[in-house]
Amino acid sequence: METLSLLGNGLAIAVQPMNLLFALIGVILGTAVGVLPGIGPAMTVALLLPITFKMDPAGSLIMFAGIYYGGMYGGSTTSILLNTPGESSSIVTALEGNRMARAGRGGAALATAAIGSFVAGTIATALLTIFAPFLAEVAIAFGPEDYFALMLVAFITVSATFGSSRLRGLTSLAIGLTLGLVGIDKLTGQARLAFGIPDLLDGLEVTTVAVAMFAVGEAMAVASQKGAADDGKIEPIRGSLWMTKEDWKRSWLPWLRGTAFGFPIGALPAGGAEVPTFLSYATEKRLSKYPEEFGHGAIEGVAGPEAANNASAAGTLVPLLTLGIPTSATAAIMLAGFQQYNLQPGPLLFVTSADVVWGLIASLFIANTMLIVLNLPLVGLWVRLLSIPRPWLYGGILVFATVGVLAAKGSLVELTLVLLLGLLAFGMRRFDYPIAPVVVGMILGPMAETQLRRALQISNGDATVLVTSPISATLLVVAVVALFGPLLWARLGWRMKSDED
Repeated sequence: METLSLLGNGLAIAVQPMNLLFALIGVILGTAVGVLPGIGPAMTVALLLPITFKMDPAGSLIMFAGIYYGGMYGGSTTSILLNTPGESSSIVTALEGNRMARAGRGGAALATAAIGSFVAGTIATALLTIFAPFLAEVAIAFGPEDYFALMLVAFITVSATFGSSRLRGLTSLAIGLTLGLVGIDKLTGQARLAFGIPDLLDGLEVTTVAVAMFAVGEAMAVASQKGAADDGKIEPIRGSLWMTKEDWKRSWLPWLRGTAFGFPIGALPAGGAEVPTFLSYATEKRLSKYPEEFGHGAIEGVAGPEAANNASAAGTLVPLLTLGIPTSATAAIMLAGFQQYNLQPGPLLFVTSADVVWGLIASLFIANTMLIVLNLPLVGLWVRLLSIPRPWLYGGILVFATVGVLAAKGSLVELTLVLLLGLLAFGMRRFDYPIAPVVVGMILGPMAETQLRRALQISNGDATVLVTSPISATLLVVAVVALFGPLLWARLGWRMKSDED
């Protein structure tokens, strides 16, 4: 009952006229940018992050939620009509969705993706409402040593999840941790890595780093590719946008099964959206009465994975809000959004900023409803956005990113940082180094350092405090297993194969 009361208070905040307007603007902007080819939700949120800089925290985060969900919705349009997934979690949607579009059933594919996203998003947000306060209450018992161990788990799982190898992920994390050191040491008052530049004494702006690494770096990477102009053919929408009775019959169970895959896996520290979408696709192919249609445009292959994708998006908010751990690139950017208002996601967020966090959760229901109302009637407008030439598109992204950063903090030093960090991100993309661990390391690094110092101060410098607490000891074991477990498993499998040969 207490949870329902808190949700009711959050709903009262979310339905205020100004906050409804922020949510509407957020879903429109998120969908409009998310539908553009090759951008994806993470870059969408990073690009639009500076827009919310001058707003109040509640309205800003409500708009942020709309941008987040809108970006997730927009990606399905690109995957289905252009066969260009915005990110890896949309690959499975493109497999069957584009086949349906080529067969003249693009409207049905878009409809089942939109409705499935609404169903999954609503159920997953309800589960978030139920489980988030419980996890927050458990996490309140954490001491500084437990929080430090939790940060290590976040560092290891994020580094291991993103990128083609753990070494590359850990290297990206090290870059982020280094960026987090810039500024004045809060304990000693000494300047670190400021190089005598006064603007750097307060540290790097999270907004600047996020926009530079995701938006500017991506634009440079695309511009560097010869013949990068998009040659993809946009499949026209033929026939009605509405689903037939048979389409509904074949879609509703995949929606529910996709939600069951997406939410719990998305909530795991190393979950993400890729695993549940592939599991959903494999399950639907196995259970379908029409397995011969898979590979030729089976509607179940769109309904299930798209539901899993959006349910995992809500699932990622569970560890983000309750523990302060981002489990996806988009969640890392959302963490940056909280940081720009000096709000630290974690168990205390539900105590110190209850109105903000419950207003955010309530706004997810509203944003989800707005999207289903807007998405299908405006699909023709979103399709026209796909025809924007790629040079114009990424040129506009660079202009928008620059203006956004200058509006947030007008400074020549800030603009120089955007260029330098954009070049760094460009180099990382060229050599296949993941970007998300950089942002995670920059945000969580100072927090991990603070908790470690606090734990050592309480124990009078006794480092064994890190392993004597049952919670921290367990989390450290999890971190070690996450780092070395897959390597040992691969080595064991190779040895067993050698013995068989």
